[in-house]
Formats: sequence, structure tokens, C-alpha cells
Amino acid sequence: MKSKDKVRKQGITIKKIMIFLVIAILSVYVLTIYKHFFSNGEVLAKESDEKVLENNVTISNATKIDLDEVINTNTFKNLGEEYKTEEIDLEYITKYNENPEIPKGVIQVIQEGREGKQEVTTKRIIENGQVVSEEQVSSKVIKAAVNKIVEIGTGNGRSTYKVKIGDSVYTTSDRAEIRVEPSEDAEKVATLGKGSELKILEINRNWYKIVGAGARGFVKIENTTYINPNESYEEEQASSSSGNNIAKPSFGMALNKPSGLSLEQFKKVLTDAKDKNKVMQNNAEYFYYIEKQYNINGIFVAAVAIHESGWGTSRISKDKHNLFGYGAYDDNPYNGAYQFSEYSESIDLIARVFVKYYINPKGTAIYGGEKASGKYYNGSTLTGVNTRYATDKNWANAVYKQMEYLYNKL
Repeated sequence: MKSKDKVRKQGITIKKIMIFLVIAILSVYVLTIYKHFFSNGEVLAKESDEKVLENNVTISNATKIDLDEVINTNTFKNLGEEYKTEEIDLEYITKYNENPEIPKGVIQVIQEGREGKQEVTTKRIIENGQVVSEEQVSSKVIKAAVNKIVEIGTGNGRSTYKVKIGDSVYTTSDRAEIRVEPSEDAEKVATLGKGSELKILEINRNWYKIVGAGARGFVKIENTTYINPNESYEEEQASSSSGNNIAKPSFGMALNKPSGLSLEQFKKVLTDAKDKNKVMQNNAEYFYYIEKQYNINGIFVAAVAIHESGWGTSRISKDKHNLFGYGAYDDNPYNGAYQFSEYSESIDLIARVFVKYYINPKGTAIYGGEKASGKYYNGSTLTGVNTRYATDKNWANAVYKQMEYLYNKL
């Protein structure tokens, strides 16, 4: 009995060994097949076969697929949303007040505007390595902006006097700052009250070098006015023809130069039957004022307003006094668009945005002693602005069509 049991146990052991060897051989065989067909990225499939890989990529009628390329490409497409948080300038708002005691068209800055700082988070949708849409999803004010306050003359006369070296000017701001150099970043040596008399020693772009009121240094021209008790004011004559200073329209014209139109000419070209709500007509003067302050073609800005708002008939224009859709992103334009209390505020702000970011190279001296950021500068022409300002590639052509229409009304 013992010998039979021993033989039976030995038989079982041999069977186990044989099964183990078969499994091992099959494993090696399967591994060899796997290496042969998959190590080089090859997939065999019949014409009717379909294989669904991870990441929802369907492969049919395939004979050779680079799996790494498929995965990388699909992953790139599915990056989806990219969030970026950065600190940017918070632009100030300009408030315009009428003053009948100064001649028509004269501009006096009563309070300087101060940019603030805000932390903005932007969401970008990326497809094939390209940003296909961009939207601001949140913002937090770090430093509040200070509004600029401007007085505009509404008197019956117009001053014809041109200020020169040796003349006296008077501060218009309650806090006119005197600096050691003609720069916003230069050291401040004094702060003068409204009406301080200063003698002009030099004229340097947007600055006067002055002496007076116990101070010597540089003051912004926009914070002063010329007052001459012996000066006479000529009655303003409306002109229906263009003068020698008016820029001739062309698609490639520089937008960082004023059009040269008079206040009356702006009112003339922006009075139109297409302006059903008289939005452009009632705010024509502000396109003239931005030329005087920011060195930009006001007809260009007006043409952008007409194009973007449909002559002031768009919902954003009517509800938010925003003629330009400023702040509106493609995904959610209405909610993203900035709210203004007056049309003049949107006109003034967009002019400064163009001057600071789009139509001047970085470092160019611009308004208020500041320098251009040039962040989106691609030339001072319509084509240059279109590069980064609008996703619509035909934007430049559409705006120029409106510019031509306005110029042809002179």
C-alpha cells in the first residue's frame, strides 16, 4: 500500500511540473508576440475592426499608428482651460465738466488721473497650441484708481494765443506736482495749489520747466492754463472745409497723429441719419478732446465706436454707455463689458488704451508724462491694431470703411 501511494504522489508531482512548463512556454510565446507587434507601435486591424484607445481616440482601418503622437496630440487638444493670474494697471476714468467762463474748446485738468492696480485671472481656451478664446473670470483691486477731472470751455469765444517761453501760466489743479525732471517717476519737489503763477523756462513735450511760487522744476502742461488779462477772444467761426492740418485718409495712415479736425468739424461729420439715438452727435466733442489730450486720431476712435456699437444701437452701448464693447470677451460679451456712467468715459478710456498699448512702441512719451507700454504694439496702423485688438480678421477693413465715410463728409 505504501509503495502504491508513493507512486501516485510522484505522478501528481510530474503533472504539476508539466503544467508549470506549459504555462511558462505559453508566457514566453505571448511575450514574444507582444514585443513583435507592439514594441514598434504597430497595431493590426481588419477593415471592419475599430479599436477605442484611452482619451477617446478611435482608430479604424489602421495598419500603423504612432501611439505617442496620438496621445500627445490628443492631450494637447484637450488642454482645454488655462488660467493665468497677473497684476495689471487699473485704468482711471475721466470726468468732464463744462465751464462757461473759459473759451470753447479749451481743456483744463482740475485733478490728475492716477492708475490703480488690479489682480486679474484670465481663462484661455487652447486648441492645437493656439489660444482660441480668452475671458477674464475674476479681478481684485489692489490699489484704487483716482479719477481724472477735466473742465472744458463752453464760452462763445476761442483763445488764439500760443504759449511760448517766458510766458506765465497758472496751475489748474489743487495738487499740481512739481518734479525735478519731466517724468512721472522723477522726484517731487513741491505740490502747488490752484492758481499758482509760474514762469515758463522751457517747453518739453508734455511738460513746462518753470520757476515760481517758491518752486523750480517741471509741471505737466495739462495742469496749467494761460491767463492774460490783455488777451481778446475771437468769435468762433464754423468751418465746413478741411484745413491744412487735416490728415488725408488712407488705410495705412498713422493713428498716433491727430486728424486735425476742429470741434465744429467733428460735430459735422458725426451728425448723421444713421445715428438714430443721436449718441455720436451728442458726444462728438469728446473725440475732439481726446485728440487734444492724447495725440490720437479722433476719427479713427469714432469709426471704431460706430463699427462696434452700430452707431450706438447695440445693447452694450445702450445699457452700459460702452461704445466699444471694452472688456467684452467672445464667450460672454455682455457680462464682461465694462459699465460706464457716461459715453464720454468710454471714449476717453479707449483712447488712452489705444495710445498706451496698441499704437505706440514701448517707451514712447505719451499723455500725462507717462510712457507707452507697447504691450500689443504691431505698428501704428489699422493692420497693426487688428493683430491683437480684435479676433475678427476683417476688423481693420470694417473700421476703415467707417473712417472713409466720415472723412468724405467734410
